[in-house]
Amino acid sequence: MMKALILKRYGKSAQLAFADIPKPTIKPNEILVQIHAAGLNPVDNMIPTGMYKAVLHFQLPATMGSDLAGVVTEVGSSVTRFKPGDAVFASIFDLGTGSFAEFAVVPEDLAAMKPVNLDFVQAASIPMVGLTSWQALKERANIQPSQKVFIPAGSGGIGTFAIQLAKHFGAKVGTTTSTSNLALVRSLGADEVVDYKKQEFEKVLHNYDMVLGTIKGDTIEKSIDILKPGSRIVSLVGPLDAAFARVKRLNFVFKLVFGLMSRKIKRLAKKRQVSYSFLFVRPDGAQLSEIGKLLEADQIKPVIDKVFPFEQAKEALAYLAQGRAKGKVVVKIC
Repeated sequence: MMKALILKRYGKSAQLAFADIPKPTIKPNEILVQIHAAGLNPVDNMIPTGMYKAVLHFQLPATMGSDLAGVVTEVGSSVTRFKPGDAVFASIFDLGTGSFAEFAVVPEDLAAMKPVNLDFVQAASIPMVGLTSWQALKERANIQPSQKVFIPAGSGGIGTFAIQLAKHFGAKVGTTTSTSNLALVRSLGADEVVDYKKQEFEKVLHNYDMVLGTIKGDTIEKSIDILKPGSRIVSLVGPLDAAFARVKRLNFVFKLVFGLMSRKIKRLAKKRQVSYSFLFVRPDGAQLSEIGKLLEADQIKPVIDKVFPFEQAKEALAYLAQGRAKGKVVVKIC
């Protein structure tokens, strides 16, 4: 048996509780990891509301969490890349299992060796923000040196990583933050920093090549004004679009609904000759290995706001939900 934080039912007052559940068993292509630390992400607070229940592989009751760092204790018969005792990190997002637990099963191709210069807490802070940034900036937008990227909320979990990755790719970075975090985002490499308490970014920034949508609300619509023709908006927060429904192999009803949800932003973008797409991160061990190399070379550094003990995982989620974290929030499990 093992201890895990379980989601029992969806709703505004979602039921999250610790429970003793059976330790998972592995298939031939999987590894069993004793989890030392688990990183928190905003989606961990969205899932319990039921917002994504139509598109996630969750069966309740389900273990929460997706980012992990820990030590391999068992390997499946066909596993070749890892052995017991290896320190690894991974995202197991949307696999139907979770990382807020003492152990987790990880498919071999989704795990990567933990960067040797990071401890388990630092490594656990990376997977989702690292993969999301990589897939948005490199895969989706193919950012080139000297292009300009707008990453709002630069002091948050995704912002602190994405700024550094965009700079690694040679981009110029614009961001928004509050007065108290100006020095932090500049230290990460941001070139144009807008204090959103004093200025409106759409009146200050111009001629950008990409927007990474990180904030719900009208920020994405306003950001169209700072883009030049032929640019891209890649949103992590919605609205969902029909292309996402196709990737998830959802039925025509979802394609229609998501198409309607994104109709306004796509219409506004088209007027400006800008493309819009929604990105849902996918776990990927090969990409995580590439990110690990950047971390080992000190080209990107983890930014951690607060670490909670495992028994305070619910308090950690509540803290993250306040939206004030500078960097990542992590739960230390052992």
